[in-house]
Amino acid sequence: MDQEEGLKALDNIVTQFNTYEDFLDSQITTVDLYYLEDETLARQLVELGYRGTGERVKREDFEARKAAIEISRLAERAQQKTLTSAGKDLQDNFLMALAMREEDNRNGKLSSVIFIRDRNSYGQEISGYIDYAHRLKTEDFEVYFSGKKRLLPRTTDISFYNWDADIAVCNSSPNYQVIADNPEGLLFRYKRDRKILNVDPKAQPGDNSTRIPIPTELYIQAVIFDHISRRKT
Repeated sequence: MDQEEGLKALDNIVTQFNTYEDFLDSQITTVDLYYLEDETLARQLVELGYRGTGERVKREDFEARKAAIEISRLAERAQQKTLTSAGKDLQDNFLMALAMREEDNRNGKLSSVIFIRDRNSYGQEISGYIDYAHRLKTEDFEVYFSGKKRLLPRTTDISFYNWDADIAVCNSSPNYQVIADNPEGLLFRYKRDRKILNVDPKAQPGDNSTRIPIPTELYIQAVIFDHISRRKT
C-alpha cells in the first residue's frame, strides 16, 4: 500500500470511529474474548499487531489524524461564518461579482475598488469609489448579500460625489492613498506595493490591475477595479 492509499485508509478509520478504543474493539472477535477473557488485554494485543481483523493503526497516528481532520473541519466552518456571501441565493451580477471577490479581499490576496453610480433615497444622483476590503472589515455585508439594503458610496469612502448637491469628498483608507490633484483625473495609490490605480475609463488601470464593468439591474453603473499586490513578503 502506497502512502496515498495508506492515508486514505487511515482517514476512513478515523472518520468511522470516535475514539481509538472504539477502533480496537472493532478488531476484537468473540473468539479473542473467549480465550483471553480480558478486554483490556485484547485491546493491547490489537494495538501491538498480534490480533486484529484489519490494518494495524498506531494510536499516535489515529489521534494525530483525528486532530488534523477536526482542525480542518473547524477552519472550514469558521471560513463559512466569515464569508457573509456564503450560502446566499444571489441573482444579480453585481452581488455575484462581490461574492467571488469576498474571500480574497478579506485575506489580502486581492484589493478591489468598487465604482457605483446611482440615486440615493432622496433621488439625488451620487457616485463614488469604495475600498471593498476596508468596508468588509468595518461593516456587516449580510444586509447587502441578503438584498435587505443596497451598497452605496458614502462620504467616508475613498471618493464620493453628489451630483445634485455638488458635494465632493475624498478620503484615504488603510489600503489606498487618494491622489486628487492629478491633472489627468483621480488616482489611488495602493499602500502595500505603492502601485497607482487609474480609474479613468479611457486610460489603462495600471500595473497588476484590471477594470471590469458589471452589467447590473441594481445600479445605473457599476465597475470593479481589481488589483493584485506583487509586493514580496
